[in-house]
Amino acid sequence: MNTVDWTAWRPQTGEPETEGLREQKKRLLRQRLSDTATEMFMERGFDAVRVAEIARVCGVSEKTVFNYFPTKESLILDQGEATMAALRTGLADPDHSPVEAALRILAAELRALTSWISAQDDPGRAAAMIRRFGALTRSTPSLRAYHRDMTDRLVTAAAEALARRTGRSPDDPEPQIAATALLGLWAIQFRSLGKHLDGSRTAARVHEAVTADVRRAAKLIDTGLASFEGAAPTR
Repeated sequence: MNTVDWTAWRPQTGEPETEGLREQKKRLLRQRLSDTATEMFMERGFDAVRVAEIARVCGVSEKTVFNYFPTKESLILDQGEATMAALRTGLADPDHSPVEAALRILAAELRALTSWISAQDDPGRAAAMIRRFGALTRSTPSLRAYHRDMTDRLVTAAAEALARRTGRSPDDPEPQIAATALLGLWAIQFRSLGKHLDGSRTAARVHEAVTADVRRAAKLIDTGLASFEGAAPTR
């Protein structure tokens, strides 16, 4: 089965150039499992494909699949952990405001996607595949639920990071609402991609349009988050 390298447009957290042979084999198998699953889900529908079938196509056991991906949903929605790691690192950096940190992460994710589209032999077909990917996740209840759960986890991680940099508790209202606002920027980017990735624009124009939408939203919340950082915690 020939699959598209779907993971190429997802920012990587590791350092492939310094990894050993064992780590390289694990990374490549993980990529193959995710790419194969994504192709099968998009062709037949998420609920119509069993994990055992994915394992058989890849020549591994079903247990091996679950060693790499804890749930069936994570086979296709596997970017959350990379985003979480980037959030924890970015929000801990005192040289960048929370909004700046979020924008840097979003820009990296968008750049990976639009660069992948540009690199394909048929960018128009590649854009259509991304739209199909989005349609699949929106139309599948279990994928929507998994995405909501991952968003909740990202909000929790962001609230913890924001609380540490301001001397508050993660349960305080300020880091909670600040984290929720920041994660809202991911929803803006997702919806903007759905709007602008229509097949008529080049990848560069899509990148420009989506970036403009995200920055408009970020500008709206920037003032409030700046006052959050400056205010003293209350006990």
